[in-house]
Order: sequence, then structure tokens, then C-alpha cells
Amino acid sequence: MNQRRWARFQALLRREISQLATINASERGWMMPFCAALAIGLPLLVGAYFDHLDYGLVSSLGGLVFLYSPNTPMSHRMVSLMACAFGMTACYAMGAMSHFLPVLLVPVLTFIAILVTMVCRFYALGPPGSMFFIMAAAIGAYSPIELLQLPLFVGLLSMGCLLACLIAFFFGIYSLRLQAPQAVTPLPPATFDFVVFDSVVIGLFVGISLALAQALQLERAYWVPVSCLAVIQGASLRAVWSKQVHRVAGTGIGLLLAWGLLLLPLEKWGVSLMMMGLAFVIEILVVRHYGLAVIFITPMTIFLVEASQLGQGSPNAILQARLLDTVLGSVVGLVGGICLHTPRFREIVGRQIRRLASSRN
Repeated sequence: MNQRRWARFQALLRREISQLATINASERGWMMPFCAALAIGLPLLVGAYFDHLDYGLVSSLGGLVFLYSPNTPMSHRMVSLMACAFGMTACYAMGAMSHFLPVLLVPVLTFIAILVTMVCRFYALGPPGSMFFIMAAAIGAYSPIELLQLPLFVGLLSMGCLLACLIAFFFGIYSLRLQAPQAVTPLPPATFDFVVFDSVVIGLFVGISLALAQALQLERAYWVPVSCLAVIQGASLRAVWSKQVHRVAGTGIGLLLAWGLLLLPLEKWGVSLMMMGLAFVIEILVVRHYGLAVIFITPMTIFLVEASQLGQGSPNAILQARLLDTVLGSVVGLVGGICLHTPRFREIVGRQIRRLASSRN
């Protein structure tokens, strides 16, 4: 009997490892990752040239908008991209404003997560979905800026978004010469459960993760809500579990890579070129294996926020903080994913949300 159970356990373990290690096929070539690296890296090079790498880092955050470029006709592509650019700028501005009122940090980020997730689901925005909007808000909330610098930094991010839209325009012209665009499909029916209920639950757990980070007095815990969101928005409980494992394991290995990079005598030009290389590798891998991509996402996000302050603190402290942030956010995201995909929870909580929504009308 014990041998039978052990054999079943071994078979389950092999199946689990096989699923987690599966490399997905992808037709993505090198041109799209190259343009993504340009959108993220050119602001860094400009910041390095003017000896203001901190300005370049903010603009490069806006460059992430390029990743929302759909493979549709140019008219639809550019309108969608400019709408995403506006959303990214608004999220960063709201997050940065909450920096000056710390008591509002959790409510503001929760509100942003709920609203952005609703909009992304209503308009069927593809991957990466609400991820980078929440990331921009979280980084803005923990940015060490002064009140009078707020318009400057929001403007810098807007310029990064503008550059990303410009690169996407020329990339669109190039790609449309090689293959026909995808047809613009009608929006799917906006159901209450998918658009409202799921968004509220996701936003609340993102807020809970940040509240726990504050309760634990984690310093600059911007990566906690981002990790939570990355895990909880899986399409199924299986996808949630896989993302949680990929994220924790990938972050652990990625921190070793980040530690090695932090030991290098990098200056402003080296940091800029290194981040362009990381962005290129990430976009090659993320559609094939999320865990492998996280290995490179980890050092990139660390440099994206900390690059302007390298040499001012202990690299070990930064790496330990990011590992703790990832584990905490992933655990909360896993719990949220279990709730989100449990029929009993959806029935009880969904009924209350419906009742609250109907009482407001």
C-alpha cells in the first residue's frame, strides 16, 4: 500500500515538474523584442548623456507602454496604445501623489487596481493586462521625490510613453509589410462576474498585500503588490499555482543574477546598455516560459528603481528585500487566486457585491 502511494506521489511529482518546465512554442521573432529594448533603453541613454540617470529611469518606465501594442491595423493599434499611455501616466501620477499622504497609499493603490482591472477586462486588453499600470503606480508611490518635482516626473514618464508610441508606429509600418494584421474583433459581452467581481477581488488582495507589507514595515515594498497581481490574475487555479511557483523560483535565481550584476563596476552607460539587453531577453522568453523570464525580470526591476542610488547602500539588503517582497506578494496572490476560483466564495461574496452595486443605483 505504501509503495502504491509512493508511486502515485512520484508520478504526480513528475507530472508537476513536466508542466512547470514546459517551454511554449512562439512565433515571436527578434524585431519586437528589439523595439521593446529601444523603448525602454533610449530614455536611459539620454539620461546618461545628460548625467541624470534618475530622469531616464522614470521615462523608461513609460517605455513599457510599447508592450501593449496589438497586432491590429495601424488605426486601431495607435489609438489603443495612446489610451494605454494615458492610463500609465494617470496611474503613475496617482501613485506618486499618494507618496505624500502615506495613510492613503493602500486605499489609492487598491482603487487603482480595481479600476484598471475593470477597464482592461471590459476592453479585453491582452497581456500584460493591468500589470504595468499597477507597477507604475506602486513605483510612483515609493519614489523619493519632493512635492514640487511631481509635475517634472509625471512629464518624464509621459515623454517615455510618447517615445514608445513613436517606436510602435514605425514598428507597425515594418511589421504590416511582413504579415497582415489581425482583424479587430468585437468586444465580448461584459459580464458582472468577469468585469466587476473579479476586479474587486483582485484589487482587494493587491491592497491586502501592500497593507501586510506596511504592517511588516518593509522598506519601499513596491514589488509586493506587483507580485501579488502577477500571480492572482491567472486564468485558472492551475495557472495561479504555476505562476506562483515560477515567480518565487525565478526570483530566487534572478536575485543571484542581480547580485552578480551589482558586483560589476557598472556606470551610467553600462547600466543603460545592460537594461536594454535584459529587456530584449525578457521579451524573447516571456511568451515561452514565464519562470525563465522572471530570472531576468528580477534584476531589471531592481535596476529600474535602484540604479540611480547604486553604491549608496548594501546590495545584499536590496536583494533580501526584493526576495521577501516577492514571497509575500506571491503567497497573498495564491490565497487570492484560490478564493477567486472557489465557487462557494464567488457565490457568497459575489452576492454581497451585487447587492452593494444595486443599492448604489
